[in-house]
Amino acid sequence: MKKLFAAALLCFGISSGVFAQKVGVKSNILYDATTTINLGVEIGLAPKWTLDISGNYNPWTFTDNHKMKHWLVQPEVRYWTCQRFSGHFVGVHGHGGVYNVGGMLPWGFKSGKMFGVIENEDIMNHRYEGWLAGAGVSYGYHWVLGSRYGLEASVGAGYAYLSYDKYRCEKCGEKLSSGSKHYLGPTKAAITLIILIK
Repeated sequence: MKKLFAAALLCFGISSGVFAQKVGVKSNILYDATTTINLGVEIGLAPKWTLDISGNYNPWTFTDNHKMKHWLVQPEVRYWTCQRFSGHFVGVHGHGGVYNVGGMLPWGFKSGKMFGVIENEDIMNHRYEGWLAGAGVSYGYHWVLGSRYGLEASVGAGYAYLSYDKYRCEKCGEKLSSGSKHYLGPTKAAITLIILIK
């Protein structure tokens, strides 16, 4: 009986500790502006540590077969300088996803290189389909707006490996080539609305 009582107390203590941690549900306004559906969850791990996991999905094809289709997952471990969900934080993140882009660029860029690796003019005239993986570091700040609401801004930089097939831009265009690129530069940008759940 004593062992059963001790096991019950241990289970109660563990479950109480897990549920006592704060959890934040969030959406990145910058992704929303590009018609990308996104949702994130951030879980308190310790007084100054959290785990943030965000997912992004863009399923849309626009006129003339223009698209920025992709899905992306980006987990991040964060260290908060004061306490979690308040003030400054630094993080280490990974990212992985699949993309199918072509015929358009976000924000109307027409010259230069997309992500520093593919000529923008080439993106406007071809479609790239493939996958990416990498990691980076980030910095951010969380403003407390109320007992359950917050606003967060963060930026990050790092590395990504991109593997792709290149196609003619028209619908069902023929495959022209395959390749891969190494990318170093910005890997994260967010202005995020957060609802905290206890």
